[in-house]
Amino acid sequence: MRGEFVNKLTRDEIAKMVDYASALNANATKDDVIRSCDDAIENKFNAVAVTPDYVALASKRLKGSGVKVLAAVGFPWGSNATGTKVAETKRAIEDGAKEIDMVINIGWLKSGDYKSVEDDIRAVVKASKEGGEDIIVKVIIEIGYLTDDEKIKASRLIRDAGADFVKTCTGVGPGAATIHDVALIYNAVGKEIGVKASGSVNYLEDLLQLHEAGATRFGSRSLALINALKKLEK
Repeated sequence: MRGEFVNKLTRDEIAKMVDYASALNANATKDDVIRSCDDAIENKFNAVAVTPDYVALASKRLKGSGVKVLAAVGFPWGSNATGTKVAETKRAIEDGAKEIDMVINIGWLKSGDYKSVEDDIRAVVKASKEGGEDIIVKVIIEIGYLTDDEKIKASRLIRDAGADFVKTCTGVGPGAATIHDVALIYNAVGKEIGVKASGSVNYLEDLLQLHEAGATRFGSRSLALINALKKLEK
């Protein structure tokens, strides 16, 4: 556990761990994406998460701001062919994405086809690193569908495939990040790669508790979290 340092985090340090996902919806409009980018700039977040079709728009809006574009690949089910995920990744990076959040092939994992799962992840990691060594790859395991043993197995496959983070969930499927799940993943691989918690980071207290359990990146679209961070500025 790393909790002894949690209460020493500054407002800006907390904000830089947040990937803002307010426009990651099937019905997100161009105006929604622009608003999400502007909110992220104002709050000094790490990144704005968008679907691949909006990467170019977000990249243009965020240029020079210090906020990165995060592209969701294989979103939301992870059942795309590997070649499709690779193509999405390459195009997203060409359009300006600096981070890739890909969804694991959940069905393959639950079928016990671990080699295919790892190869799928490795292909996206390879495409990302070819796009730039500074590209961050996070892999979503969708914890609501998995047993604890499957969460551990998936996390270790992600580590072995060379990704940078294990991410708990998309926010579309069942389940959300819990202290139990974050600690489980952190204890399995978190000292070697990062853990991103998403799906339940609605309040500052949630973020701090999940950080204490081992998460260092957070996916959120919560206005309550934004308001809490604004209060820290005063």
